[in-house]
Amino acid sequence: MAAASHRHQSSLEDIIDFSEAHPIFESSQQRAQAVDRFRRIVAHFESTEQQRASSRYGDGYNRPALVRLTFEYARSPESQDKFLKAFFQSLALGMLDDSDGIDLDDNLASFRELVFSFADHLIYHFFLPLRASTGKTPQPTPTYHIAVQQVQTHEEQQRMQDFVGTPERLGALRGLCLTRDRHRCVITRAFDHDELEKRLRQPFVKDDDGNVLYPERNDYSHLKLAHILPFSLTKVEGGGELSESKKAAIAILNMFDVGVIHLIEGVDIDRPRNAITLSFEMHRIFGTFEIFFERVADDDTANTYQIQAFRPHLAARFQFPLRRTLFPHSSIDPPLERLLRLHSAIGHVLYLSGAGEYINVILRDMEDGVVREDGSTQLGALVNLALQMST
Repeated sequence: MAAASHRHQSSLEDIIDFSEAHPIFESSQQRAQAVDRFRRIVAHFESTEQQRASSRYGDGYNRPALVRLTFEYARSPESQDKFLKAFFQSLALGMLDDSDGIDLDDNLASFRELVFSFADHLIYHFFLPLRASTGKTPQPTPTYHIAVQQVQTHEEQQRMQDFVGTPERLGALRGLCLTRDRHRCVITRAFDHDELEKRLRQPFVKDDDGNVLYPERNDYSHLKLAHILPFSLTKVEGGGELSESKKAAIAILNMFDVGVIHLIEGVDIDRPRNAITLSFEMHRIFGTFEIFFERVADDDTANTYQIQAFRPHLAARFQFPLRRTLFPHSSIDPPLERLLRLHSAIGHVLYLSGAGEYINVILRDMEDGVVREDGSTQLGALVNLALQMST
């Protein structure tokens, strides 16, 4: 039976080892057996949770479904293998049927608390703080941005990105993305309002491609810088180190997509490959994982995407799906497909498990300071999130 000492574990971090010197499985047969064992455990609980998860309040999401979907949307076989190892370690259970002498079918019910605790660990230490911080990229003021742009050469802007945590780096990143994206939202193609105001002072008002701009058509917007993965993930504290909550989130992120942390370490979180230019409305729904980019397989440029919404009302309102080719630039990296795929995978897990709406309720309660009389407020989640956001 699963070790009793793990049953009331408040955090799974100290029993999950994400580093691997050797392959986890010796053969494809071993891996297939572990996957089958994992699915049997999760399937046992998932169907019974479906009705409870559909409730607006209460537990709010299907925990076994979240566990299964996180495995299925992990970005590579290596990521899935690490996930399997973490899952079975958290249950103090062997990955193979003959590895621990436990008759799984006779003992499935006893693993409920551990499976649910594993799901809660993923929610409270990864999906919830990630969702809470995504879309909160600080925006340089237009005046400041223009001033920076006027006095810095392109080479100086590139060098400015090497300074950690400075407003100059965000100003430079916004300038680079606006230049690369031709001062347009990559989804709606709306032109940047502030850039339009600048160009109206000139005799001929044209966009970056030399086409005449017609302000009366209202195809312009206040554009915002959007990180694909949030900048707060790698924001260090006063002592120059990541908080324990951020370390936990990054560990899960690196399990979900092995090696991705090397693309966002330190100042790399603020490279153009991790940022896009969006209108205010697109920035909001991209940051809440309500829309996603899907690479068009038959496109030779590797920069054409189908942009889709999870919920029908958003698809109807903004006429999704939309097909967009990202603007090429000779010296500024495009948004990295790998990061857009990861953003999409996270969105799918949140939507399909019901965890996205569960998190939305928690964030609305936190913002409004609501404690419901029926006891449905997730006080533990609110306290946990408040502590993480304060570090």
